Amino acid sequence: MQAGFWLQRWREGRTHFHQEKVAPLLQKYWPALALAAGSQVLVPLAGKSLDMLWLAEQGHRVLGVELSQLAVEQFFSENQLQATTRNSTYGVHYTAGNIEIICGDIFDLDAALLSNCVGVYDRAALIALPTPMRTRYVQHVYGQLAQAYRGLLITLDYPQEQTDGPPFAVADDEVQALYGAHSQALIVERRDILDKEPRFSERGVTRLDSVVYRLQGKR
Repeated sequence: MQAGFWLQRWREGRTHFHQEKVAPLLQKYWPALALAAGSQVLVPLAGKSLDMLWLAEQGHRVLGVELSQLAVEQFFSENQLQATTRNSTYGVHYTAGNIEIICGDIFDLDAALLSNCVGVYDRAALIALPTPMRTRYVQHVYGQLAQAYRGLLITLDYPQEQTDGPPFAVADDEVQALYGAHSQALIVERRDILDKEPRFSERGVTRLDSVVYRLQGKR
């Protein structure tokens, strides 16, 4: 997916992937990671996710990354947060309290920034990318996080031939191949959610699973 694809989706308001509440799976499984208060947590392709608010409420320093300036500005305005801004080589940084969102390209981030992230929460990034970009994304982002980082990854698994993405299907064997060089990816929950996602069944999808992984850096 090229940057223009997502920027247009935000401009046109075609953002069905945005959830109007904090993800229950985040609330259920994040505490077990036992990250210390003050830990920096990366939220890639963050959009205007309310999950960032919840992570900040747990005492973390949240670092979101999002291409769309519209999405970033909506996040702060809709949550009545007054952000300060500054520019860097990574993009425009919007900061309010312990939430910082960089309006820029995730692939422009480097080890100088990513190595400070000891946590990561990936609900909508990996599954937003087609196969060739997934390989590049995981190597670039996860390969440069803090060595013993911990995090959650949420994917979708369905017969990809039955409909086009995004969101794309990412089966467990692909997850293991993508992350195996530097991380442990352990399934903590797999759930059939087809009855809760009519958009998929209307397109002829016959199976749809939500899969939650606990991630642990092993470098």
